[in-house]
Amino acid sequence: MAFGAETTAAEVLAGIDLVGRRAVVTGGGSGIGLATARALAAAGADVTIAVRDPAQGRASGLRWELLDLADIGSVRAFANRWTGPLHILVNNAGVMRTPFAHSAQGWELQFATNHLGHFALAVALHPVLANPDGARVVAVTSASHLRAPVDFDDINFERRPYGPTIAYDQSKTANILFAVEAARRWMHDGVTVNAVNPGGLRGKLQRHLSEAELSEMDARAVRGPGWKTPGQAAATSVHVATAPGLAGVSGRYFEDCHEVGLHQPGTATGVAPFAVDPANAARLWEISLEAIGGA
Repeated sequence: MAFGAETTAAEVLAGIDLVGRRAVVTGGGSGIGLATARALAAAGADVTIAVRDPAQGRASGLRWELLDLADIGSVRAFANRWTGPLHILVNNAGVMRTPFAHSAQGWELQFATNHLGHFALAVALHPVLANPDGARVVAVTSASHLRAPVDFDDINFERRPYGPTIAYDQSKTANILFAVEAARRWMHDGVTVNAVNPGGLRGKLQRHLSEAELSEMDARAVRGPGWKTPGQAAATSVHVATAPGLAGVSGRYFEDCHEVGLHQPGTATGVAPFAVDPANAARLWEISLEAIGGA
């Protein structure tokens, strides 16, 4: 079967046996994360979802743990509770276009949640990811990264006016830069790290958008690829996390269950050159380590 934009996570996993594999999916209580977690579990994986809301955890029917990505203390507590190997980590959770706010450590909330929290989680779990059976980390990003590089001179909007959209966009670029640098640093540890654009899904993520903004997004979806179902939106994450043919593949960018190259002007696909620049990736890693208080 040829995979594409309409492929579902269940179709990706047809014939794949994940018994004995342990997985963590952040934001696994709703939307893409829940579809991802349920698909992995249906294929036999031992799945834990990491959620901020206990009600979502209980409603999921899956094993769940509390995790607030905007609080590095919560991230470390989650990692400290984990015992035994980990084979799949899907950094899926996120917030979008929130009002201006800061994390417990004083970072702009979208950057803190979407990037720093996941960075801290992956770094803290690295010792259990680096196991003899190998592991895969999936960094869920967005096509919106195309609109904004990380502004290294003012990540926290201390000098420029805060913009909810550009703050979200730079956090999604940061997700890709994390994958690029983690792939380089962990290449000899049996850990692969790749970035995934799941495509558009209407849901809880857009709760901070105005009616006008939602209408604009709906119009773009009609003109373009359209909205995906949760199962379709989860397919690329699941594919990158499990496909036998992707063993050893790391530091790449995927859309619609395929690796894609650099963005070409006039298109809505591909990865921005600034998001895969090795110097940017190395710089962000050092900033992030300092932000979370070291490894």
